[in-house]
Amino acid sequence: MGKTVLIVDDDPTQRRLIQAVVEKSGFSTLQADSGDSALSMIFGADGQNIHVVLLDLVMPGLDGMDTLKAIADKRRELPVIVLTGKGSIDTVVNAMQTGARDFIVKPASPERIIVSIRNALELNTLAGEVTRLKKTTEGSLTFKDLVGSASSMRSVVAMGERGARANIPILITGESGVGKEVIARAIQGASERSDRPFVTVNCGAIPENLVESILFGHEKGSFTGANAKHLGKFQEADTGTLFLDEVGELPLDMQVKLLRVLQEGEVDPIGSKRPVPVDVRIISATNRDLAESVKLGSFREDLYYRLNVFPVQVPALRERREDIPALLNHFVKRFNAQERMSVNGAAHETIDMLKTFDWPGNVRQLENSIFRAMILSDGQLLQPQDFPQISGELPNFTTKADGGFSALLSNASAQLPDEKVRFLDREGHLRTLDEIERDLIEFAINNYGGHMSEIARRLGIGRSTLYRKVREHGVDVDNVRSA
Repeated sequence: MGKTVLIVDDDPTQRRLIQAVVEKSGFSTLQADSGDSALSMIFGADGQNIHVVLLDLVMPGLDGMDTLKAIADKRRELPVIVLTGKGSIDTVVNAMQTGARDFIVKPASPERIIVSIRNALELNTLAGEVTRLKKTTEGSLTFKDLVGSASSMRSVVAMGERGARANIPILITGESGVGKEVIARAIQGASERSDRPFVTVNCGAIPENLVESILFGHEKGSFTGANAKHLGKFQEADTGTLFLDEVGELPLDMQVKLLRVLQEGEVDPIGSKRPVPVDVRIISATNRDLAESVKLGSFREDLYYRLNVFPVQVPALRERREDIPALLNHFVKRFNAQERMSVNGAAHETIDMLKTFDWPGNVRQLENSIFRAMILSDGQLLQPQDFPQISGELPNFTTKADGGFSALLSNASAQLPDEKVRFLDREGHLRTLDEIERDLIEFAINNYGGHMSEIARRLGIGRSTLYRKVREHGVDVDNVRSA
């Protein structure tokens, strides 16, 4: 999941030098010795796997400026960083106006190159999130913006696209956290009402005595505390879409009023002398079995059939585990942009662990877990131990994730001589886990000169876990190093 940098320079020595700098910082690299070959790679079948271009301006054949123009014309979103030995003001201005994200005069320090690459990637990620948020607020989010391509989601997309074409009530069902509101917004964005209001109401979060006022509105003075006229959610959504989330939580008396609105196309605000016509497309959602609620008498049968004209069932995350890597990548990008982090993704064993977990809280739980893991992480790739609440529930990952003895032993002690970390006491019996763990940590501190980040990496645990272990065992880092 690491980013790939394309290095374009006709000088092979320069390419090798830059390659060493870039790969040392955790990026993958590709190389091109001319503008023509660079464009072939960028516009080729694997061009979408190129995330940044380092482009020399002075090259035989198609020079850097013409190459930059071609990239800007067809792939404006691809960040290009220009490198050149000529740093005149005119050259800089021309390159930036043509579409370059940054301009570096050679010879450049490794730090300058890496900072420029990271800034370009961060800006791209932020721009992508801004575009997505803008689509969400404007009601133009479509099914193409959904993350993941699992087979179980393809049927959801197909049904949603069909339902979006008609002004038909849609009922979205699925467990809590699967993304029912995202599907509703995609339906709105794919419909003729995409540029109209999209109003959401969480029916389970409204106090029972305020449901009627919030949904249908009220006139000034219609009840104690009604100091001004209030438009209800139906009137706010007029000509657009009203999303009734957790519609199964509505009280029975409000279900009657909702049914009348759906049948008559008008609302009766509290205290109003006449009904108000509304043109609203209804999308509702629930994590309940409404058919069962009808049998139990907690949901009206006539309203159920009115809402359930076009059902869409969203699968749980455990039923589309193949989407987890794409969702992880999406959330990492978002949190990198929001929190100014620089996490590159997750290790393979981390992805395997996440795909093994059942995710009772679905996509919402995954999102929150990734955010927490990014806060805990000390490296550029998320490790299993960064997900303690997840790995602790999976037997195959428990010891490695909690930073216990097995995690330390499997990563380090197999290579250590017995005289450094002894497993047996003088009588030939196994020493306690705490004793062996303490010895191993002390040995690692001595062996790596007290560099805690390197020690944590070598032991396969997070730096915060290492510091916790040092405190638990009462290890004096300075005395260990001087011993």
